[in-house]
Amino acid sequence: MTAPSQRWAVARLGTAQTLAWASSYYLPAMLAVPMARDLGVATPTVFAAFSVALIVSALLGPLAGRAIDQHGGRPVLVGTNLLFAAALTGMALAQGPVGLFAAWVLMGVAMGSGLYEAAFATLVRLYGQGARGAITGITLIAGFASTVGWPLSAWMEVQWGWRGACFGWAALHLLVGVPLNGWLPRVRPAAQVDDALAAAATAAPIANAATATSAAPSTAGSTPPTQPLRATVLLSFVFAVTWFTSTAMAAHLPRLLQASGTSLQAAVAMAALVGPAQVVARLLEFGLLRRVHPLLSAQLAAAAHPVGAVILLVVGGPAAAVFTVLHGAGNGILTIAKGTLPLVLFGPAGYGARQGLMMVPARVAQAFAPVLFGMLLDGVGAAAVWLTALLGVAALGALWALRPARTFHS
Repeated sequence: MTAPSQRWAVARLGTAQTLAWASSYYLPAMLAVPMARDLGVATPTVFAAFSVALIVSALLGPLAGRAIDQHGGRPVLVGTNLLFAAALTGMALAQGPVGLFAAWVLMGVAMGSGLYEAAFATLVRLYGQGARGAITGITLIAGFASTVGWPLSAWMEVQWGWRGACFGWAALHLLVGVPLNGWLPRVRPAAQVDDALAAAATAAPIANAATATSAAPSTAGSTPPTQPLRATVLLSFVFAVTWFTSTAMAAHLPRLLQASGTSLQAAVAMAALVGPAQVVARLLEFGLLRRVHPLLSAQLAAAAHPVGAVILLVVGGPAAAVFTVLHGAGNGILTIAKGTLPLVLFGPAGYGARQGLMMVPARVAQAFAPVLFGMLLDGVGAAAVWLTALLGVAALGALWALRPARTFHS
């Protein structure tokens, strides 16, 4: 596929991912309070429904990954736009906790098959080992999901109420999301690809052997065959820790900054820096760090949140912007690492299914993050950030325990 075609695919998929994240993962931060007030439930109940959606997404992730491995990402992602629209419509029509939880369960199905893991698998299915740059590209665009989503959700809630905001996001999935994902390139089903390779091997065994020999260096970035289970466990732990922290901050960052001594207005303004910080860090990864092994960039990123947390705890409110930028920068690069590290360590074969399985612990950790971190924040205030700081140090240790291959080809 030509470079311009790949850039167009990245632009479409990145924009569609921005819509998907803004209307699901970042939705409760702005709408949970009015939603709870109108439905007559406590605000933690709304976050509990969100947690149920994350658990559902964990269960669906491996199935979606296998489907993308077999058929490509276009049909799966178009289907998830319809699911997102249905879930948001159900949410807008909910009259009590039963309808609320039912809508969030459906949202979990959409999230499990329509967020980054599915997008990464789609790119690997299209571009194989050359997908690292494309993965970075879509995260550059979707890094603005919170920056766009939070203000837009707030504006729609002021204009039309929280129900109107949900209807608005549903309409955007139908009018914008479906066409964007529908324009993604087609891929041949995996069975047809296997048949074509088998036919080519039968017709030209000598050429096929030469091709296999010439392709051998591309596995240089793979994990040694004796260590795949160890690498999988370590990566699964890193992903679980980073997704716990990312979700805890997405749900409670303004409150955490307020607890550290900033005003509400300043806390909201500082929290909005997460999106730009993510994008700047991803530009750095795309530029200066592009020829560095993804494991090294992940190690640097894993250290960012703990360093920022220590500065926030020592300095307090005046360091809110520093903490937010460091957290956003680290999270931005670690999001890319979730896509690139499995590709570099294991290769493109079966990427979607493997990615789905490795993300199950991360989705479960993500599901409990809003409730657990919220309870800790209520109990100890800004000191709650010690939890995510220590988890970040543990993730850094796990990344150091991984053994990179001798060579890496960008």
